[in-house]
Amino acid sequence: EEIFGPVLVYCTFRTPAEAVELANNTRYGLAASVWSENVNLALDIAPQLVAGVVWINGTNMFDAAAGFGGVRESGFGREGGWEGLSAYTRDKAKSKPLSKIAAFEGKPGSAPVDAIDRTAKMYIGGKQARPDSGYSRSVFGPKGELLGHVGLANRKDVRNAVEAAAGAKSWSKTTGHLRAQILYYIGENLSARAEEFAHRIDAMTGKKSGAKEVEASIQRLFTAAAWADKYDGQAHGVPMRAVALAMKEAVGVIGALCADEAPLLGLVSAMAPAIAMGNRMVLLASEPFPLAATDFYQVLETSDLPGGVVNILTGSAEEIAAPLASHMNVDAVW
Repeated sequence: EEIFGPVLVYCTFRTPAEAVELANNTRYGLAASVWSENVNLALDIAPQLVAGVVWINGTNMFDAAAGFGGVRESGFGREGGWEGLSAYTRDKAKSKPLSKIAAFEGKPGSAPVDAIDRTAKMYIGGKQARPDSGYSRSVFGPKGELLGHVGLANRKDVRNAVEAAAGAKSWSKTTGHLRAQILYYIGENLSARAEEFAHRIDAMTGKKSGAKEVEASIQRLFTAAAWADKYDGQAHGVPMRAVALAMKEAVGVIGALCADEAPLLGLVSAMAPAIAMGNRMVLLASEPFPLAATDFYQVLETSDLPGGVVNILTGSAEEIAAPLASHMNVDAVW
C-alpha cells in the first residue's frame, strides 16, 4: 500500500542517476522532495522524477494557486491552480456517438484492381512488419472490387508495437522545435501525394470527399507542428519566497483506435497532437478502410520520424482493444 508521512525510508546511492532510478522504482508517484546544497543539480534531478509534485529543499508546500495531484497509482488529475480549473471545462462542440461502419463485401469472382499482390504490412518500430498470425483479409470497394489486402494483428503484434514505442522514449526528451520540424515535414510529404491519397480514400469509401479529407489532414499536421514548441509550462505565483513551476510532460505511450469514417483524418487527428507533445503512439487503423493508414506510413518513412514513435496496426478493433488497454506499458488509450 502507499505509505503517507511522517515516515522516512532511506538508502544510499553513488550517483544522481542511481538516485533517480531508485526513486522511480515504485508503483506510486504522489510527491517527492529533492534535498541538495547544489541547486543546479536539484533542478536537473527534479524533472526526472516520476511524481505529480516535486519540492526542492522543502516538503509539503501547498497553495491553491499551484496544482496538486499524483501520477501512476497515486491518482490522476489535479486540484488547484489552472490545472484544477481545466477539469471543470468542457468542449463547446456537441459530439455525436460513433456508430460502427461495416466493411464492403466483394462480389464472387471479382478481379483485383492491381494484378500484383500488394498485401500491406503493419508499421512497427520504424519498419514494415508482417502480422504474427500470418493471416490477412481482403479490402473491397463499394462496388465489390478488390482493392488490396491487409494483415490481421493479434496480441503479440500489440506487444511488439508497445515495446517499440517504449523503446523510443528519447522522443519525449527532444525539443519542441525538432518535433515541429518533423511534423511540418510529414505534412509537406503528404501534400506532395495529396492526389494519390484522395483517390485511395474515394475508392475505399465510395464518396467524393477524399480531397477535402487529405487537405484537412495536412492542416491538422501543420497546426500540431505550430503548437509543438508553444504549449509549455507556467510559473505560478505562490505566497512564499519560492517559485512554483508547472511543467507540461508527455503522457508516454498512447494507444488509439482510429475513427472508421475518416480513415486518414482520424489517424492524423489522434497522432499529430500526441507526438507534438512528445508522446509515442500505437495506432489501430480504420477497420473497414485501412489502406489509407498503410499508405501513410510510407510518408512517415521519408519524413525523418524516429522508429517507434508511431506504430500502425491493422485488424479488428474488438480483438485489439483489450490487449492494448490492458498492457502495463500503455499509459493512455484514446
